[in-house]
Amino acid sequence: MKFFDNINLNRLKEGLSKTRDKLVTKITETFSGKAVIDDNTLNELEEILISSDMSANLSEKIINNLRINLKTEKGRTLANIIELLKNELLKVLDTGQKTIASDDINNKIKPYVILIVGVNGVGKTTTIGKLASNFKKAGNKVIVGAADTFRAAANEQLEIWAQRAGVEIIQHKQGTDPSSVAFETVKKSIDGDFDIVLIDTAGRLHSKVNLMNELNKINKAISKVLPGAPHDTYLVLDATLGQNAIVQADEFSKVTKLSGLVITKLDGTAKGGTIFQICETNKIAVKYIGVGEKLDDLQTFNPQLFVDALFRNNDDE
Repeated sequence: MKFFDNINLNRLKEGLSKTRDKLVTKITETFSGKAVIDDNTLNELEEILISSDMSANLSEKIINNLRINLKTEKGRTLANIIELLKNELLKVLDTGQKTIASDDINNKIKPYVILIVGVNGVGKTTTIGKLASNFKKAGNKVIVGAADTFRAAANEQLEIWAQRAGVEIIQHKQGTDPSSVAFETVKKSIDGDFDIVLIDTAGRLHSKVNLMNELNKINKAISKVLPGAPHDTYLVLDATLGQNAIVQADEFSKVTKLSGLVITKLDGTAKGGTIFQICETNKIAVKYIGVGEKLDDLQTFNPQLFVDALFRNNDDE
């Protein structure tokens, strides 16, 4: 089994353009032309961070750290403040990344089972299709399990994405027990010598009890046929939802153990600052980010490149 590493810096910069306009452009406009960057200016910077969907607490923490690092007035240039701000943002993103298991260990597991969770409408089905495509391009034999059996449209959409990715799919009629689909998919992956198993789940949050029971049944069914599986559980979050995405991460963390996040629709929003708040609040690793609709627009998340792309235009080298 091989993990994929899909990073296109230019595409990433394009995808973050709306967030860059809201965050970086405002910072530049605030600081430009000021002979002295005083505490009032730093307070304005704090307000900009908050408006970019970072919480008041996180914004205050970042600004306080900036004040500590700006020990002399000579250091209060725009370039220096931008560099210090980038370092602070990178620290926030790095918080959850330490939870990522070593790929050297994961590469020895076959089949490798990934459970995908998230509410309806966040791009979960699309994400599974893109993951399947990327894993296949990396040289893996991939199978998808359509365990969201409550919505007929979910199966149809997933089937279309599986066809686009060129991977096999296991699906049953609407209303089938989701755990039976998960069981059959994992069993087929073992019998068919598959490398990667991606299992979709129902995107409901109206009842935590039902959600927990359903996920527990799916997990038990999977581990029954393959002890130790699922090996990862990824939560898909929609960046355009801003603070609501943070609430979703918190709610799902209460009902299942999450090992990674996939942040979608970053290209369609100015609320990209949400990703910093999610990392700060939940301490869960961001594995992949979506910056477009194409199959290869799901990129491997790299904190350093993400921050660099946020502060650079496509014209910048």
